[in-house]
This record gives sequence, C-alpha cells and structure tokens, in this order.
Amino acid sequence: MDVQSTARDGQDKARRAANSSAMDAAARWGFASRGVIYLLIGVLALRVAFGSGRQADKGGALAELGAKPMGSVLLWAVGVGLAGMALWRLSEALFGLSGPDGSKAGKRLLSGGRAVFYGFSAYSVLAFAVGEKGSGKGSSDQESRDVTARALELPGGRWIVGAAGVGVALAGLWIGGRAVLRKYHKHLKLGEMSRVQRRFVDVAGVGGGSARGVLFTAAGVFVVLAAVAYEPDKAKGFDNTLRSFTDTPAGPWLLAVVAVGLALFGVFSCSMARWRKV
Repeated sequence: MDVQSTARDGQDKARRAANSSAMDAAARWGFASRGVIYLLIGVLALRVAFGSGRQADKGGALAELGAKPMGSVLLWAVGVGLAGMALWRLSEALFGLSGPDGSKAGKRLLSGGRAVFYGFSAYSVLAFAVGEKGSGKGSSDQESRDVTARALELPGGRWIVGAAGVGVALAGLWIGGRAVLRKYHKHLKLGEMSRVQRRFVDVAGVGGGSARGVLFTAAGVFVVLAAVAYEPDKAKGFDNTLRSFTDTPAGPWLLAVVAVGLALFGVFSCSMARWRKV
C-alpha cells in the first residue's frame, strides 16, 4: 500500500469517527456541560443582584459545583463534557459542519476557534477538579486585568487591546442578534419537537442568547475603555461586568434581568443537548 493510499485510509477513518455516534454523544454532553456552567453563573449573578458577594463567573460556578455532594464527580463530568465539545468542534473544522453550506471556510474557521476555546475551558475545569490551585476557579476580573496589562506593554499595545475589545463587543452584538432572529432554528430538529417544546426553546434561546450578547458587549466596551485610558484596571471580567449593571439607573434590577437571561441560556444549552443536529 502506497503512502497516498495510507493517508486516504487515515482520512476516511477520521471522517467516520467524526460522524460516529460517539462524537454525537460527545457534542451533546458538551452542550449539557456548558448549560450547567451558565445556569450556575445566572444563579450566582441573581444572588449578587440581591446582596450576595459570591463570584459570578466560571470560577464561581466551578466553586459552587465543587461544594455540592459528589462535587468532584460533577466537576469531572463537566470537564469531560467540554473536552467532548472541543473534539466535536475540531471535527467540524477538519471535515465541515452539517448542512449544505457546512464546508465553507468561514464556518470551519469559526469551529476551529471554538475548538480552541472549549479545549482551554475543559483544561481549566479538569485542572480544578484534580485540585490544581489557580486553575478554573480564578477570578475572571483578575485574569482580564492581567492579560490587558501585558498586552498594553507590547508595541502598539493600546491598539491591540482596543481591537480586541471591539472584537468582543461585536461578538456580543452578533450573539444577541442571532438569538433574536432565531438563527439557531436551522440547527434544531424542529420536526421532532412539539409546539410547546419549540416555544419553550425559543423563550430560552432568545432570552438567553440576548443576555449573553449583552454581557459580551459590555465586557468588550470595558476593554476598549482600558485601551483608551491606558489603564488595565478598567478591563473587567464577567463578574465585575455583571456587577457594573447595578450602577445603571435600573440598579440591581437590570442585573437581575441579565442573570435570569444567563440562566435561560443554560437551559437553552441543555435543550440543544437534546434537539441539536450534530
């Protein structure tokens, strides 16, 4: 067998693995794991709105999960689920997404970026599960300030940070806009869902996606402000971004609305674990 035949056989095996039932299960486990994290962030943010000081970000969610009975097992389950999500997104980047336009370069590149993101997320959760200090449970606010400070020290650092902030803000607008327009419908098995189920998923999808979009947009704006002022402390992670909503005229009620929305996104992610086309 020549080298080309061997390579083709390897590609065929990899493609079959990407389309296997195991990969389907990995993707669905990943959606459920993402749902658990966002549901907990939403609950923690709601507590912040009504006076609790608990950290409302992924680190706070992991600490909350780890404190539950069998918390270590739950952390491992979430970490493995996120790793499964990373593998599924990687398979999309390599072999294309489902659907008629799934082979477009832009979509595959986006899946590649998501694979990297979920890979890092899985690592941080699993590191936290095995007790590695400083992993997973760290404050997103401190991480944001540290990264911003290092970036500002680079040549053209202010422009780099500003561009990153604009990118995050635009991503938030894109996330919220797609949620409002119900773009997720094309990824759902709508024919297998009842009218009540579709309505339930729409409430969670639109409300949750909009809240997630608002959060990303606000976080991006704070990064831009840090670049303009050349002050890394102005950059905020999810926790301080959420808390900043209480400084608006709406006060804690705006935070409460966004918190409920983030919890809804957690519910939506769990719904995707059931109804998503993979």
